[in-house]
Amino acid sequence: MRYIVIFIHSVAVLCALLVLPINADDEKKIGIFLFSEETRYTLAEKGIMDKLKEEGYEAPRTRFIVENAEYNKATASDLVKKFLTSNMDIIFTIGTSATVPIVREIKGTPVIFAVIYDPVAAGIAKDWKNSGNNTTGASSMVPMSRILDRLKQLKSIKRLAVLYTPDEINSVLVLKDLRQLQSLYRIKVVPVPLSEKEEISQILPEVIRTSDALYVTGSNLVDSQVSMIVNLATKAKVVTITHLEDLVQKGVLMGVCADPYQIGRLAGEKAIKILRGQKPSSIPIETSKKYKIIVNMKTLRAGQFQITQDFLAGVTDKIE
Repeated sequence: MRYIVIFIHSVAVLCALLVLPINADDEKKIGIFLFSEETRYTLAEKGIMDKLKEEGYEAPRTRFIVENAEYNKATASDLVKKFLTSNMDIIFTIGTSATVPIVREIKGTPVIFAVIYDPVAAGIAKDWKNSGNNTTGASSMVPMSRILDRLKQLKSIKRLAVLYTPDEINSVLVLKDLRQLQSLYRIKVVPVPLSEKEEISQILPEVIRTSDALYVTGSNLVDSQVSMIVNLATKAKVVTITHLEDLVQKGVLMGVCADPYQIGRLAGEKAIKILRGQKPSSIPIETSKKYKIIVNMKTLRAGQFQITQDFLAGVTDKIE
């Protein structure tokens, strides 16, 4: 048994020692909720766990409950109920589809999110500096201007088709931000809404025929079909771009991306502050300060895309 030794001082006398056992309540219970096993989510989870471990939050001091909805909204709803009744000290949510239902139902437990594009626009927090509720976290937002700057260096673009899913807020917000930049970059952003798997093979050939580039947003549907999307676009020599690293790993030609592992570590840093007494609303929501510029070299060669040495010099990661 461990003991805390307390010295008690009075006006005239230094009293004897009191010897007390440490309270068993020192153990922390931490929940981690992922909507799926997308690489960006699992990397963020690893970042969270590594940061907490570095600060001493590991077994037996800390008990982790990790749950994955596996793309299923009904499963996600059941897991929210489990988290609601589990009396956790902190809940991490990874991805918007995991965060929104948790925040909707759980008001008393601190919720720290990661890999969310815009938590304010998604209705999760009221403001980036002060969430106004029991949340804080780390965003995966990349300024769309950075991506368009890189895209124009790669190829002259007049029509940019954006593949998105209307009922996934992250996907919609990327489209919104791109449309706001149309005039500045003198391009036409063409929304391509996709709600069913079958729509992709039906719609995509015509979209590719009339577009200079495809933007692949982070919707679960689009992610699941990214190989087919990239193959069709590459055969037609149409550039594919994204802000998500795991989609470049799956074949998208180019990405300007925040590092999901570092986003997880940033979320972990916020958890430490909360465990040490700060309120979530007092901890600002942050984005990554550094971005990767990633090129999939297999796709580059398959599409015979022309790329200058100056452009390659700015690339931070090449996927072979």
